[in-house]
Amino acid sequence: MEEKQILSPYLPDEAVDIVFDWIKEKRIHFKITRNRKTKFGDYRPPVYHANHRISINHDLNPYAFLITFIHEYAHLLVYETYKNRVLPHGKEWKKTYKYLMEELLDLHIFPDDLSKILVKSIRNSKASSASDIELSRILHAYDNTAPQTKVEDLPANAIFKTSKGKKFVKGEKQRIRYKCKCLDNNKLYLFHPLTPIIPVSQ
Repeated sequence: MEEKQILSPYLPDEAVDIVFDWIKEKRIHFKITRNRKTKFGDYRPPVYHANHRISINHDLNPYAFLITFIHEYAHLLVYETYKNRVLPHGKEWKKTYKYLMEELLDLHIFPDDLSKILVKSIRNSKASSASDIELSRILHAYDNTAPQTKVEDLPANAIFKTSKGKKFVKGEKQRIRYKCKCLDNNKLYLFHPLTPIIPVSQ
């Protein structure tokens, strides 16, 4: 019961028992971690330790937390079948992730707008939900934080600052990300469209 109470604030109510049962069945060493800029979650197979290990960032909204857990749990199931003989996000992982997500979609755990995007997204799932702009944008709508200006909100050549205080000029879009020039060192950096920034008046 205590473990379920720990999970409850991080997941939609309808998903708590499901995730708890998965953790218990596979004896997962599950950890809720600090924010990590480079990833939302992580899976580690039982190679250097006795149990499967999954970690999820603490600051995700409940739907993002659940989707991230399913992503990592799919890695676990693929590892049990194939070990390291397949690509991390290859067809085996995509098939497993799609199967798990369809099970939850059938239970109507997600709101309608998110469900529609997920149905489309799992046809060819990305390595990260952040790489799926449409899915990422909908997920951000359910964050409990105040709305923030994103890189994609700015016009071309607008100047902005990051949370670390560096200034950039927004440049052209290359596939998914925007090429932006740092005014501090004149180097070019790629920014995800949904990166929170601080606009600077020109």
